[in-house]
Amino acid sequence: MAKRDDWWQEPRVVFNPQVHQGMLRGIEQIVNAVRPTLGPFPRLVLYDKSATSSSPPEFLDDAGTIARRVIQIKGRDADVGAMLVRHMLWTLREEVGDGTATAAVIFDSLYRSGLRYLAAGANAMRLRPHLEAGLREILTKLDEMSRPIEGKQQLTRLAEVVSQDPELGRLLGEIFDIIGPYGRLEIRKGHGRHYDREYVEGMYWDTGLLSRAFVVDTARQRVELENPFILISDLEIEDPRELVPVFALCVREGIKDLLIVSRKMSETLIGMLVYNREQKKLDLNIIGVKTPGVSVTDQRTALMDMAVLTGGRPFLREAQDSLRAIKLADLGRARRIWAERGHFGIIGGGGDPRKLREHIAQLRTRHADTTDLEERERVQARIGKLLGGSATLYVGATTETELDYKKEWAKRVADAMRGALREGVVPGGGVALFACRAHLLEKAAQSEEFEAQAAYRMLAEAMEMPMRVLLENAGYVASEALSRLHGLGPSSGLDVRSGEVVDMWEAGILDITTVVKAAVRGAVSTAALALTTDVLVHRAAAPQALNT
Repeated sequence: MAKRDDWWQEPRVVFNPQVHQGMLRGIEQIVNAVRPTLGPFPRLVLYDKSATSSSPPEFLDDAGTIARRVIQIKGRDADVGAMLVRHMLWTLREEVGDGTATAAVIFDSLYRSGLRYLAAGANAMRLRPHLEAGLREILTKLDEMSRPIEGKQQLTRLAEVVSQDPELGRLLGEIFDIIGPYGRLEIRKGHGRHYDREYVEGMYWDTGLLSRAFVVDTARQRVELENPFILISDLEIEDPRELVPVFALCVREGIKDLLIVSRKMSETLIGMLVYNREQKKLDLNIIGVKTPGVSVTDQRTALMDMAVLTGGRPFLREAQDSLRAIKLADLGRARRIWAERGHFGIIGGGGDPRKLREHIAQLRTRHADTTDLEERERVQARIGKLLGGSATLYVGATTETELDYKKEWAKRVADAMRGALREGVVPGGGVALFACRAHLLEKAAQSEEFEAQAAYRMLAEAMEMPMRVLLENAGYVASEALSRLHGLGPSSGLDVRSGEVVDMWEAGILDITTVVKAAVRGAVSTAALALTTDVLVHRAAAPQALNT
């Protein structure tokens, strides 16, 4: 009976050694596609869109994006291996913004050498804990090598190395020297073809005036108040009589300027407040801005941060709060506020500095502990607002495609810079990982169990691979270049731009500790998972999937 051509589309169960052989074929395809992107002289990968759209092809040098573009490869066993690597790289790309090519070559080395040891009689389940122990040793060594980075010059040099763009590096170095690791940075479309930046003092939100009628400066479409008091709420104020206790408090305490933060104000109330300002019936200027946030949770956290910053207390609908018994202590203070149609900001909040520091410390702990990427970004934004440093990077481009690419690239570099400011930097160019080899080989020599020796030797070999690939991509013969480093210090490496052996610290060739650690962690954990995979169970392939 003739073998059917579509046999592989049917449900089936696959066992080793076919599992490892099939996965290796898929792993090779993904890793070989991203390998050329490692280093300061990356070669481009062209992604052809002609099969699905009329858009022009993409030229990519980002390993995470390249892997993401691969939806399916031929051969279901191979596809499992390819998708495993793809998931690892994209997860890493989302978490730290870089390190994907490094993770790919480390993973490839570990998987290949792991298969050799398994063929020699090693047990995969006994190998796995030793790989995890070796990972902890590597992370400890990287922490020992790590140094803090500070100052505009160091930050600029690092940003240039990460971005491979002197103009972008110069601006991001300046920006992060000002706003720090948690400061708010917006990346927007600019004018012309170049980058530019703008700084905003204080804390601001992406909601603004409840009505244009509050605007006094019609040319700038902006309102500013000096030394105002602030009523913080998410209340919907429909009846002007609801504000009578507030008016009485202001008159009694001699308050001249008041900002009201509320979810909504009726047209009648807004008209009354504007009429009062124009006719000067009361010596009181009141403007209203919309409560920040879309969801109830976002609004609550925004009001909480605002209260800590200004020293007021939030009036919440959820708590059925009322303005009837409002006291002076309930109002926040600030040196200055400004408001436009789409934004409003507070400069010089009058809250208790100790409570503000404690609040920020709690948010930093939460940021460090959470594994949810969206939650981490939200907490980071809150910290940046409270610290009061904000910047906008304007990205210029000639086409929308170029603009999207440059904005995404700038965001990735910015994420990497934040990681550098939080955890520091290590010698770049693969040198930090290469320096871990001696310790791993020493651990292998001290181990008596075959699987322990194998794990440490596998890791030692893998720690050499990023430097080897980087040198090859730059046009060097890796073995010859590595021989020049023999006997030199642990921070010595080859500057592939000049061809000289240098101390990476002195040359300013650095990698971000967070990124390097994340790359190693992802590669080792994924390799351990792949090596302990013995069986593949394939479901029936969907007809639409088979045609993609």
